Amino acid sequence: MTTRLVKHITRAAAYANSDDFFRIFDENMNSLYLLAFLLTADHAWAEQCFVSGLEDAVEGNLVFREWAHSCGGRAIIQNAVRVVRPRPGDARGSLRSNSEDSDYKTLPADRQMEISAVLGLEPFERMVYVMTVLEHYSDHECSLLLGCARRDVLPVRTRALEKIGRRVEMQQRQLPIAG
Repeated sequence: MTTRLVKHITRAAAYANSDDFFRIFDENMNSLYLLAFLLTADHAWAEQCFVSGLEDAVEGNLVFREWAHSCGGRAIIQNAVRVVRPRPGDARGSLRSNSEDSDYKTLPADRQMEISAVLGLEPFERMVYVMTVLEHYSDHECSLLLGCARRDVLPVRTRALEKIGRRVEMQQRQLPIAG
């Protein structure tokens, strides 16, 4: 005779609820807001994406509790795409953000340089870079969210990485030598 072991998973225990999302957004507020800011390069838009991301996560489809954190980040990304509406070759939004100089002075110099370099990218490049490099989305998933062809993602990511590398290198040359 074989004995069957049956696991009973209750709906309440398996799926994330609104309290789970509120906790995740509260505990990860800085990193989720930074995600929104890097995607939008604008504090007002970042705030809007953060709040809308929380609302979407709470009101969205049921997700397993283990997936709730990534679901929150995805909701922020989706809102940022809706707000910025990036298109390849669109240079709008690649200007320096006023907040770039003021809000991140407390961060180490290398982090300030990285943030500045990302904010200096064109909106489409910035979105591709943040999604594929920082958030580890696949090229396919990135193309679906951005509404572009999958084949367009790799060259844009490569260009973004090159631009960031050049900008960080230039900024490092301008730093005073500590002694």
